[in-house]
Amino acid sequence: MTGTSRQPGSTRRLTKVLIANRGEIAVRVARACADAGLATVGVYADSDRDALHVKLCDEAYGLQGQRAAETYLDAGKLLDVARRSGADAVHPGYGFLSENATFAQAVLDAGLVWIGPPPAAIDALGDKVTARHIAQKVGAPLVPGTPDPVADADEVLAFADAHGLPVAIKAAFGGGGRGLKVARTREEIPELFDSAVREATAAFGRGECFVERFLDRPRHVETQCLADEAGNVVVVSTRDCSLQRRHQKLVEEAPAPFLTPEQEDRLVRASQAILREAGYVGAGTCEFLVGQDGTISFLEVNTRLQVEHPVSEEVTGIDLVREQLRLAAGEELGYTQVATRGHSIELRINGEDPAAGFMPAPGTIASLTWPSGPGVRVDSGVVAGDSISGAFDSMLAKIIVTGATRTQALERARRVLRETEIVGLPTVLPFHRSVLGEPDFVAADGPESFRVHTTWIETDYAEKLRQLPKAAPVAPAPAPAEEAGEATERVVVEVAGKRLEVVIPAGLGISTGPRGAARRPGRRAAARSAGSAGTNGAALCSPMQGTIVKVAVADGELVAEGDLVVVLEAMKMEQPLVAHRAGRVHGMAAAVGQNVATGAVICQIDPLDDEA
Repeated sequence: MTGTSRQPGSTRRLTKVLIANRGEIAVRVARACADAGLATVGVYADSDRDALHVKLCDEAYGLQGQRAAETYLDAGKLLDVARRSGADAVHPGYGFLSENATFAQAVLDAGLVWIGPPPAAIDALGDKVTARHIAQKVGAPLVPGTPDPVADADEVLAFADAHGLPVAIKAAFGGGGRGLKVARTREEIPELFDSAVREATAAFGRGECFVERFLDRPRHVETQCLADEAGNVVVVSTRDCSLQRRHQKLVEEAPAPFLTPEQEDRLVRASQAILREAGYVGAGTCEFLVGQDGTISFLEVNTRLQVEHPVSEEVTGIDLVREQLRLAAGEELGYTQVATRGHSIELRINGEDPAAGFMPAPGTIASLTWPSGPGVRVDSGVVAGDSISGAFDSMLAKIIVTGATRTQALERARRVLRETEIVGLPTVLPFHRSVLGEPDFVAADGPESFRVHTTWIETDYAEKLRQLPKAAPVAPAPAPAEEAGEATERVVVEVAGKRLEVVIPAGLGISTGPRGAARRPGRRAAARSAGSAGTNGAALCSPMQGTIVKVAVADGELVAEGDLVVVLEAMKMEQPLVAHRAGRVHGMAAAVGQNVATGAVICQIDPLDDEA
């Protein structure tokens, strides 16, 4: 790697990095590589052809597909791009194949540098069951759980009978809240088990799940760690990530507030012991639950960079991606402790409607205004005019706000949200503006007044969530007029799968081909109307664009109000669609694997009175 100190013969040289990801994390890695003097290779699905990460990379190659399984999860295509481009290293970002030991080994077998932990460490810690065994061996705190993945819902029921409810059904391979379901009654276990398996398979390619006793109303606290090949493990900072919806984080902060010195010491020692035992190298995160009585329980290790890594960077001054590059090149950390200064809060900006239960909301960004000023950082993967597909994660960007104290960071965050505007699709901005004034989160009276927990949004805050303003339909945004007298124009074309930008005389009328092989960059698509969906008399309509992954009823069946009808999947999350009234189903138009638009009629539910 260029620009770093190293002992002769002790490091591997990095010159060109393939970024096997998309969105804001691909942008983040591309910028860190540019800072380090490294060339970058981007990849993209068809819908990402003009994405920001593609434009920032030195080269970019098409993966010829629309959905994750045929693009960013296709290891063969990614390795082929590495070969064709001459890349000598691969950075996986987070999500997709970042925690796939088989892919990591394939990268190494191809003679490339893997910018992540060794495949053996990914295997040991990426499998949550094995990670629990390691945590037990080193004496880390743990709640009861199954020693191995469960075969079916009956084993989940047996565990619940032995250890009590609630129980968590968790994907053994993966993270980010996907493939995680919490069962509070025995009756819902079969359906939640099936849903967890489907979600895990769709997100991570493997559906194995294990079960553990669910610690009710806990805080989610984690440690950002770095480890080198010499066996040095450093905890960079703690973080609190308790504000979550559907077990996916929305707000994170560093350092984790209101921990006792004893709790922090135990978190640090347990994290170091777990990673040393696993032979870990690189950046990783150890996650824990902290109960209301102060009990700490190990949760999992994320063997990759975390979405929330910027808050640790802001309070320490350490560029974690640059450290990943150094460690992958074989360098030692060169320090044993990290001092923190100030407080940092990250707000995830997702394309979701919080008033509709954080329903994913694909669409087109008509206009975009990011905040600025002291202590403000925006990590974004989008620009105005981008169309947001339902095929990938709903996160558009992250706003990171830092102050000298937690109070100052909160004050700045409120100002920042007043400056931020996104037009064209619903976002979680109304939720952020609301939650930053909530006493349970602000905790103005100290530790006892900090009452948020991992299900706080769905419980304590549920009524206020329903009162947030509903997303309104948005009028189409006009495309910008052509500049008068322009002599040339730029078009994007693909040659042998490689993205190239070509300057041609204006007015030649280059148009999009069958797979969108050429288009004028910068032209904004019209903003999609948010639309209203749900029910219309007898019709049960899709509330969002998505893919049908389960059909629970058939034509002619009787349903009660609230019965499951179909399950939709969009932006990697499942959304059950239930009967809006009791009656008999007819005209079922949904089938597994079918894509549906917002407002599409799924079926009719006729009241039984009509049969009299």
